[in-house]
Amino acid sequence: MGKARQETEVREQQPHDMDAQDTPAAACGVPEPAPDLEPVPPAQTTASFVYAIGRVEPRFPSLAVEKEVAQVIGREQTAGLTDRQALRSVLTDRSNRYLARQMCWLFTVEGLETYILLPRDPTDVDLLIDALRPEPSVDDVDIVIGVRGPIAPPEACNSLLVPMVIFDQLYSFTCEDLIRELPRPDGQTPEGFRATAEEVFNQIRQVCDNAGSMDEHRALNYLVVRYPAIYARAVEAHAEESALSGVEVRPSPLSGTRSVMDVIFSYVNRRTDFAEKYFVRVDVSEEFPFLVSKLATFYDR
Repeated sequence: MGKARQETEVREQQPHDMDAQDTPAAACGVPEPAPDLEPVPPAQTTASFVYAIGRVEPRFPSLAVEKEVAQVIGREQTAGLTDRQALRSVLTDRSNRYLARQMCWLFTVEGLETYILLPRDPTDVDLLIDALRPEPSVDDVDIVIGVRGPIAPPEACNSLLVPMVIFDQLYSFTCEDLIRELPRPDGQTPEGFRATAEEVFNQIRQVCDNAGSMDEHRALNYLVVRYPAIYARAVEAHAEESALSGVEVRPSPLSGTRSVMDVIFSYVNRRTDFAEKYFVRVDVSEEFPFLVSKLATFYDR
């Protein structure tokens, strides 16, 4: 009896919780269920918007598509047409629209392969075809506005690995078209304004050589094609013997819940080297940038 009482006391002193290796499930080789965990909220992702200046170029995504296009061209009357003109002739035919949807539409910036374009609305494939000029020129300009996606799979464009952009708008024009639509300041001759506007456009385009995905670049690209006041100011600067010497983009002190950029244009007098600055504010919080404040004198703080 004394020995049985001691064994009972020892069992009572042992903890009631058994180790995992002592549980029936563990003994049978079945793993214990994982303890309940708090649900992890999904990661918050912010859309990466694109407002880029470049050119649209068609590419064959595969050998099969290339051969299919060649067969269709072979059935058409293409005498006297270049390869590019023949391709455009085929793609503009409604009966061959399936080929336009199969093509890889590449967006290049200064000749560098930057994005693969995908229309959000399938009917916007017409905008891509319109960007295929029959006679390309160095003055050709394409503006793409959309949302940047992931890197394209290898089969999307013949193993070309660049980001995709789902675009909502695509503008195609020439530098001459842009300058023609700019309002000419009073007292300025058409020839004088054209020369100044073309010089400013080319100057700013050199500054704008970017992928158009950063807020700073989107603000500047927007102003180049949508804000005539910067060209009018350049005309006034030339009349004052000054010239555009630099462009700077920085976050505005007024930025709070929205992303607002200050775009600062510097002009230097050719005689005195006196520098004068003007700035304009652009909101780039969403896909379509817009003007917050008009061009005004900028004072360094």
